[in-house]
Amino acid sequence: MCGIFGYYNYRVPRELREILHILFTGLKRLEYRGYDSAGLCVDAIDANPPTSRRSSLSGDGLANANSNGSSAFEEQALQQPNGNSNGTVDEGSSPIIVKAPGKIENLEKLTKDYMQQHAMDLDKVYKHHVAISHTRWATHGQPSATNSHPHVSDPSADFVVVHNGIITNYKALKDILIKNGETFVSETDTEVIPKLLKFAYDGMTAEQEAAAIGTPNVPFPKLVMEVMKKLEGAYALLIKSRHYPGEMLACKRGSPMIVGIKEGSKEGLSRATSISRLTDQYNETHWTGALEAWVASDASAVIEHTKRVIVLEDNDVLHIVGGGYGIYNTRQADVEEAVSRKLQVLQVEVDQVMKGGYEHYMQKEIHEQPEALLQTMRGRVAVEKTSEGNPYHQQRVKLGGLVETRDIIRRSRRIMFVACGTSYHAALAARQTVEELVEVPVVLELASDLLDRCCPIFRDDTCVYISQSGETADTLRALEYAKARGALCVGITNTVGSAISRATHCGIHQNAGYEIGVASTKAYTSQIICITMMALALAEDSISKRERRDQIIDELGQLPEKMKAFMKDQDQAMAQLAAQLKDSNSLMFFARGNNYATALEAALKCKEVALIHSEGILAGEMKHGALALVDEHLPIVVIATKDRMYRKMESVIQQLLARSARLIILCTHGDANMKQYAARSDCKLIEVC
Repeated sequence: MCGIFGYYNYRVPRELREILHILFTGLKRLEYRGYDSAGLCVDAIDANPPTSRRSSLSGDGLANANSNGSSAFEEQALQQPNGNSNGTVDEGSSPIIVKAPGKIENLEKLTKDYMQQHAMDLDKVYKHHVAISHTRWATHGQPSATNSHPHVSDPSADFVVVHNGIITNYKALKDILIKNGETFVSETDTEVIPKLLKFAYDGMTAEQEAAAIGTPNVPFPKLVMEVMKKLEGAYALLIKSRHYPGEMLACKRGSPMIVGIKEGSKEGLSRATSISRLTDQYNETHWTGALEAWVASDASAVIEHTKRVIVLEDNDVLHIVGGGYGIYNTRQADVEEAVSRKLQVLQVEVDQVMKGGYEHYMQKEIHEQPEALLQTMRGRVAVEKTSEGNPYHQQRVKLGGLVETRDIIRRSRRIMFVACGTSYHAALAARQTVEELVEVPVVLELASDLLDRCCPIFRDDTCVYISQSGETADTLRALEYAKARGALCVGITNTVGSAISRATHCGIHQNAGYEIGVASTKAYTSQIICITMMALALAEDSISKRERRDQIIDELGQLPEKMKAFMKDQDQAMAQLAAQLKDSNSLMFFARGNNYATALEAALKCKEVALIHSEGILAGEMKHGALALVDEHLPIVVIATKDRMYRKMESVIQQLLARSARLIILCTHGDANMKQYAARSDCKLIEVC
């Protein structure tokens, strides 16, 4: 998963040292997403003053020169072949591009070495500056300096781009550009974007010159809109250009992107103004304010700078110029008319994006689960029954997001849960509860498979879309697919203002707190609670389900404390077990019933985090292939808690022990039968409440 981070300042003086620190800190906040290389682009000179920009609308002004008109750098751009472990430094007349494979620390070191080698003054103050940076997870081409972002249009770096996502038609675009004389140096899909920008810019300015309409004037947003028409796939782009010095442009389709805004300055300059029309971008009013902006693919990189953010929607084009900004959308009838986007305040504190004494974010979020579950249920679940009057007149589960659609969901032909990965497992874990309480057929769909099959969806279906981020690309596309067929769409997300929360008809916000770790933990358990609360709310009026509902609600009230006690008792034991299993080449997890989802999720975590091959297997299917793999060397985790599947799981354990299996049994605390198995064999027990 790639990460984008950009910083813009206008009339807010920043030293080069500060700008680099902001970039490196932003990239480190995105490290959790996983990456194999990183890069950045900063300006060597201040952008044109407003008077120069307004007198030269083409944007070319002083792109190649400093304030004295002399060349900013004399050396040519340095290109090194793929696989160079030392990274590369691409140097044009203004932008400085540094790229390195490996960790962000490698990029920091290479940047520091470059600054020293070229006697760059880190104390130099920039009043107007555009900087972009990126962490890359290789999709096209191996991790290398050449394949790393930012990518440029040519050796002079006329256009510089960082990109999240995949351009699915890049080969066709690449062939067209090669036929028109372009050469490519990387294996990536991203490189076609800056080259296409340059190709379009040259063509549009040539048309204007041929028409003899005066000085060519191609507005930056208009240029990018033309290029977006040619791009297919999901992407988020951050772009800067020597033709448009001091301007930053961002656009997205299918990949998340937010912009944090801070207006005004210590010098008392006025706040930034929003640009209403594309043609107003160089109006006097937009050059009198002061503005700082942080553009990122995730809020974790922005929160320490500002909580005031705008969440970009699909096909949005954000243009930041001078002290103003405008957002346009390519789907609008009038693309030159700015669209209104709500300026939100993030409900996240800085300490939530810090590790807080833990070794890594995932460990922190595992231990935050009890509090996350409390937050998910707070104000929604009445754990204690009322002592006055008829207790069944009390509404024990209140979900404000489903008030208006609850009856529609009850009358549905079926309830379809649509999700990917961990969120799919959360739906699987709670499916039985929904079926039991609501008595409506429940189906589960992997979002990508639903789209591949063009699954039939009807107007009287209820489709529930689950995503921690609310931006999962396949889930979003599946949502659009169902909405087009008239189904009621419900969202369960952990991110206010996310694409799924905006696109669904109603929904439930998880309130689990900010989750940074890519391998979901507290969001997973919170999703199970949300689906369970949904089932309880839908069964509110069922007299026959009262006793069962009360039992579930009582158990929910005890869950956070039980989870806290388990982690306190078993934390050290889990560390010891991990040490024993770390050299294993494979792991198996067996379970039935509700616990099958736990087996699948545990296997997924081992793949994501430990990079060990692992499989979650439905124990009822054990004899159909899996049993043939069992021997004394393969570690097998069996989940055998005291539920309806207990006797069947006991039979599974006996069959595995007959084959000298190396078992780790997850069982209910104080289970005498499991203790007997452990005493007679080499089994290890993990007891849960």
